[in-house]
Amino acid sequence: MKIDELDAKIVELFTADADIGVLAASRKLGVARPTVQARLDKLKKTGVIQQIAPILNPAKFGFPVMAFVSVEISQNVGHVSVGAALEVIPEIVEMYTVSGDQDVLIRIVAESNDDLQRVLDSISRTGAVTRTRSAIVLQTHFQNRVLPLFNVVGRKRVEALER
Repeated sequence: MKIDELDAKIVELFTADADIGVLAASRKLGVARPTVQARLDKLKKTGVIQQIAPILNPAKFGFPVMAFVSVEISQNVGHVSVGAALEVIPEIVEMYTVSGDQDVLIRIVAESNDDLQRVLDSISRTGAVTRTRSAIVLQTHFQNRVLPLFNVVGRKRVEALER
């Protein structure tokens, strides 16, 4: 999908304020409301925007400990079965199948270090996991940093059109 400067501005605006609404966005951008709605619909339909939703901060509702865990799985199990086994553990907030020495990378949150141990034990008890290695996050500098990348694509398209 080709992204232009208006698409980039719309995404940036809704990223900064998901509650803004289409009418307020159209006024702020100086374009017609149906234009903003059509662009949002197109971005959603093509999957560029997966959803407009609140971004929850687990630390603010009782889960201040975060860790990244590399997981080795039983080779006779497969990643789909592991995904199903791990999905039932609510403290696992992300899961990726990866290449390299490990098979799966997950991000988990916990109430405390003791609670982190409980979650790691739950992961090990699934029967699909042979080993875990964890790294506790000490400080988050940024996360979900996709908007700058999206803006780069928009700028490149505008520059190409200007040539």
